[in-house]
Amino acid sequence: MTAVAIAEPFPGERPVTNEIVREHKLNPTEYRAILDLLGRTPTLTELGIFSALWSEHCSYKHTKSVLRRFPVDGPQVVQGPGENAGVLRLPDGWAVAFKIESHNHPSAVEPYQGAATGVGGILRDVFTMGARPVAVLNSLRLGPLDDARNRYLFAGIVRGVGDYGNCMGIPTLGGEVSFAPCYTGNPLVNAMAVGVLREAELITARAHGVGNILLTVGARTGRDGIHGASFASEDLSAESQKRRPQVQVGDPFTEKLLLEASLELITGGFIVAIQDMGAAGLTSSSAEMAARGGVGVEVDTSKVPTREAGMTPYEIMLSESQERMLVVAEPHRVDEIRAVCQKWDLDATAIGQVTDDGIFRVVHDGRVVAAIPGQELVDGCPMYSPPAEESDVARSRRALTPAADARDLADALERLLDAPSIASKRWVFEQYDGTVRAGSVMPPGCDAGVVQVAGTSFGIAMTVDCNARHVLLDPYQGGMGAVAEAARNIACTGARPLGVTDCLNFGNPEKPDIYFQFVEACRGIGDACRAFGTPVTGGNVSLYNQNPAGAIDPTPTVGMVGLLADVTMAVPSHFRVSGDAILLLGETRGHVGGSAYWAEVLNTVGGAPPPVDLDAERALQQFLADAADRALLRSAHDLSDGGLAVALAECCIGGPWATKRYGATVDLGRHADTVTDAGWLFGEDGARALASCDPAHVAELQRLAHTHGLACHFLGLVGDADTDVIVQRDDRTWRWPVNRLRRIYLDAIPRRMAAAPSDAGVD
Repeated sequence: MTAVAIAEPFPGERPVTNEIVREHKLNPTEYRAILDLLGRTPTLTELGIFSALWSEHCSYKHTKSVLRRFPVDGPQVVQGPGENAGVLRLPDGWAVAFKIESHNHPSAVEPYQGAATGVGGILRDVFTMGARPVAVLNSLRLGPLDDARNRYLFAGIVRGVGDYGNCMGIPTLGGEVSFAPCYTGNPLVNAMAVGVLREAELITARAHGVGNILLTVGARTGRDGIHGASFASEDLSAESQKRRPQVQVGDPFTEKLLLEASLELITGGFIVAIQDMGAAGLTSSSAEMAARGGVGVEVDTSKVPTREAGMTPYEIMLSESQERMLVVAEPHRVDEIRAVCQKWDLDATAIGQVTDDGIFRVVHDGRVVAAIPGQELVDGCPMYSPPAEESDVARSRRALTPAADARDLADALERLLDAPSIASKRWVFEQYDGTVRAGSVMPPGCDAGVVQVAGTSFGIAMTVDCNARHVLLDPYQGGMGAVAEAARNIACTGARPLGVTDCLNFGNPEKPDIYFQFVEACRGIGDACRAFGTPVTGGNVSLYNQNPAGAIDPTPTVGMVGLLADVTMAVPSHFRVSGDAILLLGETRGHVGGSAYWAEVLNTVGGAPPPVDLDAERALQQFLADAADRALLRSAHDLSDGGLAVALAECCIGGPWATKRYGATVDLGRHADTVTDAGWLFGEDGARALASCDPAHVAELQRLAHTHGLACHFLGLVGDADTDVIVQRDDRTWRWPVNRLRRIYLDAIPRRMAAAPSDAGVD
């Protein structure tokens, strides 16, 4: 085959051999495709470029065919998948941009910087759409805290998330933290950002206009983060600590300047396109912008500002140094762009141009070191559909039951509240600023965060959710359940769900049982999103989350946003007034398979998780929003991990910084007589919430529930401050002093972290 374009090695580059190809994690099929595309042996720079863009992290080569089945359209969609972030329509010409991504492998080897740069990267994805970030959320998964290294990782990750968001002046409004043995050695750090913009000011990362100029804006390029995309696309092993120098180093103060400069460039109409230099750095940003626009680009790496002398084109193209943007602009705008950037103490440097030949070309000091057909570079990676088959182990796990049931159900609640996955996350939240910018309506620790859109009466509710244990036991039901739980959390605030972004964390897709988990979980997510009218606007797939001990539990984290039409009607999660009526919304069937009760109290991860009833979930969502619109609810809290008993305890305990806590007296005897005591207290049936209201509103709420086809049971009354939580059923009574429950709940994580969080650093 005749070469479509000629390139020559950069002086001193190693020749490309089979061993070098293997080092770049390209398999024989992929390397043959490269040879066929180029018609010659690639240069080392070209091989590095292919390695980055054809990595799992960038190409989605095992997952793209599955992701195409997600619903992506709807009247609220302004921008769906394929851009830096999804964008949904809000009232009065406003829009919300949001996305979630992973930074798992970097955080496993360098927890502070891995987590911090994860936050920085997702913020850039949002403000490159022209949106001002208004909130950050995170989903963190780690191994048990009785392990010293897990404590070290947890402390570093939380500090990294908090420091970056706090320095940027962006409130952290929500998230989740969970612990399980499978995450030992492979923590998950999923960061979500939410921003607002005027819909008319939306900008995309689509290069066009032959002769237009490419400019780098922001920090200089260093050697940190080289091959970060490929690192994210391989199993963790004993050798992974050697990749520590490849973890990027963040600078939130530069990012703050970059945010302000980028928004001024966008709103001022100075530029035609902009993209974050995230995974694969300059390579992905330039190649993807060109491919979206159907044009070629020429990048001159000798003009790229660098932090270190002697950097090669290979290093410059693959560096993932943080706080950098690539901008496309008309030539006559370059001086204006430089002036704006200088105002924010940033450099803007012309490094290339848009071309009309469709070639992705890299030059250095006049030498062409890479010349690749651009569209094929971005879209030409071989796609894979490996076999998907559930394992016998998984089927056996779903059939498990505990060896013995616990008799002391009062003690079981205390054990659940002491479990770090359920216990208060105040130790985490207190390291985050949740009120900066003065727009926060709901602080961390509520069912969902809520932020008011400045200058309007409405707000955005936001949450991240996944019950990985349910996904492990039944990927399809677990995938649906993740969306359903997110929607319940949004609805409990009074908001109506709008759309979804997802971060799909799984093990090695080349293993049939892992790929089965992925395919089935995605099928569940897609079906739930269709049922709720919440399209998927984008997200991230993170595979190869496993180490020599095995794969993580499948963890498809769902980020969701919703619209709260009037922020003054926001519904909090906790009881607020003594004497209020307590209502149970939805039906209790007593499903304890896959429950936290089985896992934490009976030491059994098994059984079938509760089936998801999408019609019942939708009815609950609509009821909660309608009830909030009519100001009928004093509080609403979804039932999930730990079931009714844990939800009731949390409603009484109050939020992380509550100064008042309440007792409660509820009677379960009148409802669902066939359900066991354990099923009533700790079953995790979906489509349920615990609400409180003025007793005068009970009848009206029950009528409203009836119109939605939703059960609404009166259970009892909120008690006085600092009294007991009492649950009665026929002749049985369980009683807990609320102050004791609060102490257990608040102290669980700090007590464990007091064992020297820095005691297991890198040797």
